Amino acid sequence: MRSIWKGAISFGLVTIPVKLYSATEQRDVRFHQVHREDGGRIKYKRTCTVDGEEIPYSDIAKGYELPSGDMVILTDEDFAELPLTSSRRIDVLQFVEAAEVDPIYFAKSYYLEPDAQGAKPYVLLRDALENSGQVAIVKIAIRQRESLATLRVRQGVFVLETMLWPDEVRTPDFPFLDEDIEVRKQELSMATSLIESMEGEFDPSEYKDAYREALQAVIDAKVEGREVARPAEEAEEEPAADLLSALRASVEAAKKSRGDKDGKAGSGKDDAEKKPASRKTSSKSGQKKEPAQKKESTRSRTRKSA
Repeated sequence: MRSIWKGAISFGLVTIPVKLYSATEQRDVRFHQVHREDGGRIKYKRTCTVDGEEIPYSDIAKGYELPSGDMVILTDEDFAELPLTSSRRIDVLQFVEAAEVDPIYFAKSYYLEPDAQGAKPYVLLRDALENSGQVAIVKIAIRQRESLATLRVRQGVFVLETMLWPDEVRTPDFPFLDEDIEVRKQELSMATSLIESMEGEFDPSEYKDAYREALQAVIDAKVEGREVARPAEEAEEEPAADLLSALRASVEAAKKSRGDKDGKAGSGKDDAEKKPASRKTSSKSGQKKEPAQKKESTRSRTRKSA
């Protein structure tokens, strides 16, 4: 991995030099715009809408358009004068319970690696934070954008997750929220049963991006020059007569699916349990013969003494 930012964690009077790395990556299949006839790449020229001239990067600035249509032009000097106090620091603001931070605020995740000189204070803060069960609320500036973030521990490494500002999270405003929708007790009970029947431990490796795999298969087929087999369309299920019937059918299907899995696992256990039972029987039969041998030896000694 290549670091994208260097700075320091500022924790009270303690400064911990660190490097920032992207913790995630997109695995989307990427395409280029090309000419359909010959596959040539499509290029765009940077032209000015006023004079029609092609503009080099050195002459391009950022502009903020006003409601009137007028443009406010900002230069690099304007951005350089902005007060980014945390430009090279990760300022620890406070510590909170992880459950207090709504996941909707999270934007992107990064790993933090300590410099050689900062390894000990890094480990000290890491262990203290992990023992507390809390997360740190911090402030950081990346690429001229200041963000709130959380700092937590994952697999022995600090994970910094940038957050959206409160005014960047939309408030849900949907008509059904104002409607008086009645849910019957029986329906709620059946829905709860469905949830319970589908409970399990989350294992991300059990899931896959079916669309990406299918798209990659199409590309591979194009490369190999063979026909692409289209999967058969799934039969559409008929909608249930009412909500309660749909919930009941879903619960039964979930129980049947789980029962099939348990049955397969249980058959192996039964076979394993039967084998030790046969061994126990043979060992018991051996134990019964031992007293008989002892009696015979006792009788022989008695005869000799007589």
